[in-house]
Amino acid sequence: MNEERLKKQFAFIEEIDKEKNVFRQTYLADGKRKENDAEHSWHLAVMAMLMCEHANEDIDVYRTMSMVLIHDLIEIDAGDTYAYDAQGNKTKREREIKAADRLFNILPKDQAEKMRGLWDEFEAGITPEAKFANSLDKLQPIMLNNASGGKSWEEHGVCASQVYKRNAKTPDGSRAMWEYAEKNFIEPNLGRSLSDDREK
Repeated sequence: MNEERLKKQFAFIEEIDKEKNVFRQTYLADGKRKENDAEHSWHLAVMAMLMCEHANEDIDVYRTMSMVLIHDLIEIDAGDTYAYDAQGNKTKREREIKAADRLFNILPKDQAEKMRGLWDEFEAGITPEAKFANSLDKLQPIMLNNASGGKSWEEHGVCASQVYKRNAKTPDGSRAMWEYAEKNFIEPNLGRSLSDDREK
């Protein structure tokens, strides 16, 4: 037994319990409360497992699931930056890199490097797995916004142009899922919870 290794691994596992206390701006489907980061990441992992057949390219499902499970751990330190918060997004990258440097290095060196590599891969969004993971990350809130009657969009005065701009690369991971989401989750909310400011 490598007690020092176990000590570091347990320290990390205990530290990431804090992710359960990082709340997002997206409501649960029933609209009763906002989801936390741990719930969001779990949801994405299940989506990756079930919906991998809709990825544009062949993907390593385990790698994709690993990526989505850890992609928001940095928000333990950096906090959740709302997608449409222009001011908060100016400092987001700096805050998240600092958080990644601290959090992943709680682990033994080999695992710290592996986790940081997965996080960096997700952030870069270049590999087939990262593209699909990023698509899931963007599509899940759209689905929940639709299910909750557009509650979060309405609260924040989100416009259709903002949603489309944020999702410019979402089809890169899954054209099929994006087209479905646009038709079934976005369009039904236009002019209601989601103001339609697009140029005609």
